[in-house]
Amino acid sequence: MANDRTKGIAHAVFFTLADSSASAQQSLVDDCEKYLATQPGVVHFSAGPRGEAFTREVNDKDFHVALIVIFDSRASHDAYQVHADHLEFVNRNRSNWATVRVFDAVV
Repeated sequence: MANDRTKGIAHAVFFTLADSSASAQQSLVDDCEKYLATQPGVVHFSAGPRGEAFTREVNDKDFHVALIVIFDSRASHDAYQVHADHLEFVNRNRSNWATVRVFDAVV
């Protein structure tokens, strides 16, 4: 049986910070919420620090903050990338990013 539901885009971003202090992590989470949570086409938004309690061999521990956004469409995802709020978020925070890994998937 074919799945007839509309496919969305999962946008997962994992930030490794140069200053990984708890306050720097919270500042990034706060900016994620301020600039990214209410973008058009967002059907799910989450941002938070890595769960320190998750220590299985398969858990990736090489990041400090995760951002997960589910968009209703590729068009919404693409519009988000160039939206003024997204660009402001990047400009405000990139100086503290040691590494940023982005994973986009059709879901």
